[in-house]
Amino acid sequence: MEKLINEFSVGLFFWMFVLFVALIVLLRKFAWKPILDAVEKRENGIEEALKAAENAKLEMQNLQADNERLLKEARAEREAMLKEARELKAKMIADAEEEAQNKANKMIEQAQAAIESEKKSAMAELKSQVANLSLEIAEKVIKNELSNKDKQMELVESMLGEAKLN
Repeated sequence: MEKLINEFSVGLFFWMFVLFVALIVLLRKFAWKPILDAVEKRENGIEEALKAAENAKLEMQNLQADNERLLKEARAEREAMLKEARELKAKMIADAEEEAQNKANKMIEQAQAAIESEKKSAMAELKSQVANLSLEIAEKVIKNELSNKDKQMELVESMLGEAKLN
């Protein structure tokens, strides 16, 4: 070290200093600036990538929220459709039951009317047969009664007696 201090030369120091400054200027212009620019570009690229990732994350959250909302709407719509289908089914069953009840009531009324009609017809026929039988019996009895003159006179007198009483 003493040797360096003893052999120190101002001219050599000056030229070394000039070369060092020139080297720094050249390095700054041709090496550091491109390196710093590349580092800055990379830093900007990383920041942009982080921003894009954050935006993508937010967009993903929005899409997920939209998907949840759409899923809820679809579920609600499905439930509404099922409720409507159940109500329609119940209404159709009630209508069918009512229609069947109306048809049954109509058939019962028709059957009752037919039975009543048949009953009236049977009663009329029975009355007609009873009247015919009564006439036949009365005819036979009267023939039998009127065949004898004494019985005829007796019948006439009893009828006259009854006629006077009324």
